[in-house]
Amino acid sequence: MLASISPLGERARGNRWGRTVVVFSVAAVAAGAALGAFLGLVGSLVAGPGHLRLGVLAGVALLAGLADLALPGRLPTVHRQVNEDWVARFRWWVYGAGFGAQLGTGVTTIVTTATVYAWMAAAVLGGSTAAGAVVGAAFGLARSVPFAAVAGVEGPADLRGIIGRLTAWAPAGRVGAACAALVVGTTLACGVSVRGWA
Repeated sequence: MLASISPLGERARGNRWGRTVVVFSVAAVAAGAALGAFLGLVGSLVAGPGHLRLGVLAGVALLAGLADLALPGRLPTVHRQVNEDWVARFRWWVYGAGFGAQLGTGVTTIVTTATVYAWMAAAVLGGSTAAGAVVGAAFGLARSVPFAAVAGVEGPADLRGIIGRLTAWAPAGRVGAACAALVVGTTLACGVSVRGWA
């Protein structure tokens, strides 16, 4: 994605990179919020007591962290990516919004981390459309953050270097995300236990 929507590529196509990224980000946040709101609505129909929902969320976070450590790259997922041909075929706002909407939900392209499923569980367990929308919007916004890495790119060598470094750091990032999920799950489980439910 960073190679497709980079300052260099957008400039070569006669577009402004910043506005393409803004459209991507708005679409990612909107798509995440819409899916999160739907999941929150589902959760509101089956929601139990707050401590039970927190306990289930703790378990989901722990399972997500363990799955990412034990089964990297072997999660249930669709086997498709965004269609990079769109960059050559459509206007900047079409591929910006299209890519953002697809990546903002997290599940319409290849899922590389179980934390994607954890955010969806958090949206359901929030028990309301508003809570689900907030969780989904946060996930969509997080999908836009990587563009900051290429903001200052001046030439092809810069872009290749940044993408190479990010690729090299990807395994450590996956372990970091797994550990964060384990910390969140453990913290929630401890919180639920302290309140007298275990």
